[in-house]
Amino acid sequence: MNIILSAGSGTGPTVRAAYDAALISTGVTHYNMICLTSVIPPHSRIYRDKYLAPTDDYGKRLYVVTSQMSQERPGQWAHAALGWVQEERTGRGLFIELQGHDLSRLQSDLRATAAAMQGSRQIPYGPVQSEIVSIPCRLQPVCALVIAVFTRKP
Repeated sequence: MNIILSAGSGTGPTVRAAYDAALISTGVTHYNMICLTSVIPPHSRIYRDKYLAPTDDYGKRLYVVTSQMSQERPGQWAHAALGWVQEERTGRGLFIELQGHDLSRLQSDLRATAAAMQGSRQIPYGPVQSEIVSIPCRLQPVCALVIAVFTRKP
């Protein structure tokens, strides 16, 4: 399984419009998304890249894990984080989806959550990796988004 990890942000006149703009910035458009929980299947490889949606995929289903945060208060930030741990030998692992207004707290929570999730499973997954997107709210609502797209193609 190949997983493409794409990050983006967007601004719009409403929170929903900002989310749509963030989706477009990641390349994930025109899909009916099916949100998965946090398990990374064995033999998975994660690539950081913008998702390139085939033009004939309009309306198709797409399996994803997302972390997104919207903000509509001027002067405040939206931070979305998608962390992950993977067992080097098998490629299996876990995603950690977190959001917050405080970046340093978000980073700390990401490490603590990864440690707790690994500890409860007693599997030595390996080091925590992450992608964090941040955007300040100025005049219009904003959305920070990190999305992992499950695909067979790299």
